[in-house]
Amino acid sequence: MKDNKIRLQKHLSECGVASRRKAEELIALGKVRVNGRVAAIGAKVDPKRDKVTVSGKTVVAQNTKMYIMLHKPRGYVTTLKDELDRKCVSDLVKDVGVKLFPVGRLDRNSEGLLIMTNDGSFANNLTHPSSYVNKTYRVTVEGEVTDEKLIKLREGIMLDGTKTLPCDVFVAEKRDPRTVLIFIIHEGRNRQIRRMCESVQLEVLRLKRTEIAGVKLGMLPQGKWRPLNEREMRHLTSVNTTKKED
Repeated sequence: MKDNKIRLQKHLSECGVASRRKAEELIALGKVRVNGRVAAIGAKVDPKRDKVTVSGKTVVAQNTKMYIMLHKPRGYVTTLKDELDRKCVSDLVKDVGVKLFPVGRLDRNSEGLLIMTNDGSFANNLTHPSSYVNKTYRVTVEGEVTDEKLIKLREGIMLDGTKTLPCDVFVAEKRDPRTVLIFIIHEGRNRQIRRMCESVQLEVLRLKRTEIAGVKLGMLPQGKWRPLNEREMRHLTSVNTTKKED
């Protein structure tokens, strides 16, 4: 008999519950059950035979795949539900018709382009550490922006014992005491740009993501969403996931 079992976190992501990474967190927290038993990391399920629940709610496969861009405003957390009762990006996409989860993250005080979907494989391709995904940010900072600081940012900063990958950073606009920098990075570490700037004594006043893998935010108003078009989907689905050579 053919084995139809797949990784539990993959099943959860394909059902639109969460990204694979977030699904693993839910499993680790003991919130996922398979046929009534608490699931463990690495478990496999048969989507057609096994009953999977998350926090007591049965997981049902979603056949309709949705891909949208949202202009995330400041003050919203990039999650579906927040234990501190803060505003969530899910509040802004209730009218989509299906449950979506964010691809990657933007911290609460950041704004700009956020892609959301219920397609776990698509999300995994874009967020996997080995993917080549350029993300562009417009960052307003306060402090003296010297050539030396720009070189340090471009070459990489030590964060949590690991150096950030080389990136592009250049001055877009300067109005003392503020400077607008453009960052093009290929990673997605927690609060990465803010922490990089802090390391060279630059205070981030505003951070806005404007582009992901050639898909631009454009003139989409804050708090609004729209479906991704065919050209944008081609850009995102053609992301090279070949691992970088050591």
